[in-house]
Amino acid sequence: MDTEEKSNQLELETALNNQTLYWQANLKLLVKLLVVWFAVSFGCGIILVDWLDQFTIAGFKLGFWFAQQGAIYVFVALIFVYARQMKILDRQFDVGDDDSNQEPQS
Repeated sequence: MDTEEKSNQLELETALNNQTLYWQANLKLLVKLLVVWFAVSFGCGIILVDWLDQFTIAGFKLGFWFAQQGAIYVFVALIFVYARQMKILDRQFDVGDDDSNQEPQS
């Protein structure tokens, strides 16, 4: 094996390692966000509804509000959090789909 082949092999291994680390970071983020979503939708909307009903928001019991509206708001917020965090991960691992670094095609 000459030095060029070794260099190519090293680049390939580095790229594969980078992809693996990127995927692991993505999965960690997904798990964290899914735990928050589950806790809010199932926990606050079903399990803790009786305890939350002692509080009110705009005249509605808090447990009812979480079951009907709050979980949806949290879910939409998590979408924006995921998009922002993925943009950060994409830049960190240099795998984004941002075309701003490329020259315009004629």
